[in-house]
Amino acid sequence: MRIAFRTDSSLQIGTGHLMRCLTLADGLVRRGHTVLFICRELAGNVNALVCERGHRLALLPAPPASGVVTAQENAPAHAAWLGVSQDTDTEQTVAALDRAGVDKLDWLVVDHYALDTRWEAHLRSRCIRLMVIDDLADRPHDCDLLLDQNLGQMPATYAHRVPASSKVLAGPQYALLRPEFAALRQYSLNRRAIPRLECLLVSMGGVDKDNFTGKVLRALKPGPLPPDCRIKVVIGPHAPALEHVRALASEMPWVTEVLVNVWDIAKLMAESDLAIGAAGSTSWERCCLGIPTILFPVASNQISNCAALGKAGAVIALDARVLTGRGQPEWARAIQDAIEKVEPKLHVMSQAGARICDGLGTGRLVNELISENPK
Repeated sequence: MRIAFRTDSSLQIGTGHLMRCLTLADGLVRRGHTVLFICRELAGNVNALVCERGHRLALLPAPPASGVVTAQENAPAHAAWLGVSQDTDTEQTVAALDRAGVDKLDWLVVDHYALDTRWEAHLRSRCIRLMVIDDLADRPHDCDLLLDQNLGQMPATYAHRVPASSKVLAGPQYALLRPEFAALRQYSLNRRAIPRLECLLVSMGGVDKDNFTGKVLRALKPGPLPPDCRIKVVIGPHAPALEHVRALASEMPWVTEVLVNVWDIAKLMAESDLAIGAAGSTSWERCCLGIPTILFPVASNQISNCAALGKAGAVIALDARVLTGRGQPEWARAIQDAIEKVEPKLHVMSQAGARICDGLGTGRLVNELISENPK
């Protein structure tokens, strides 16, 4: 099959959409299929990862320097993330397919909060089947297959958002995880049979444009971690506050490493005893490996996911306002309280998380794409 992905990464969007598409693309290539990525040159993008993973990349031009985009009626809530209008993106995507020599795709996969049924309908002529990856259920789609990997979501959530003929896959059983997570799952779960708190992993997102990582480190500094605990901070190379985070790490009373461009994240997670993290797609990686987590929604689209994981007992879910509030004492106290409460719960939280996601979702989705292909 020939499959193209339309997705973006940027300071505003983050890296999660591109990363999960890369995971799916890797799974398809392992099964002998051909993929193409179509990505815009936005500020803070990680498009280079596409080529580093061995995939073809067609670049769409950077948005106009003025940054002014003509508003469309009933535009998606995240329309500004696109950098151009949907009409412009449609034209440029078609041109990119032409330049790549692609006439008709077997599948076009769209993972972008700024695109909806208008864009999808225009691209129908260039693909046999169209798939959407979504988390919001806030706009209509013209697709054959839709994936929402979030906990608590059901096909009925999209009943009035997709055509009646569309198939909806919902829930973390379809979470797009790389194969190393499933491979390390049993090792990670086995080492949690005896709970300990010797290694804390802090991961607030690859871009972390609002420097939640720094806020967490400042909150931890006077906190109740064991004296022999080690802290490992994972952050992306394009994070605006990277140097600030490094400076804070050097002042911590515990050995604190700042890790950039981490390629063995599954191993790092498996060997961590507790995580403090954002409630994005990394949540499913942590669940697969059974890592107890103190969880924050750092964006509005993460709020329901954070609450659902908290209700399932897999995390201690903290209110987003704790991090976005002005006063340090409020969020510092919330993090410290959570750490004091978490140690007796480590094993129970680990088991609860492991029940949510087994790490095999990518294979399930690849099988769906193959079985749904009319060829």
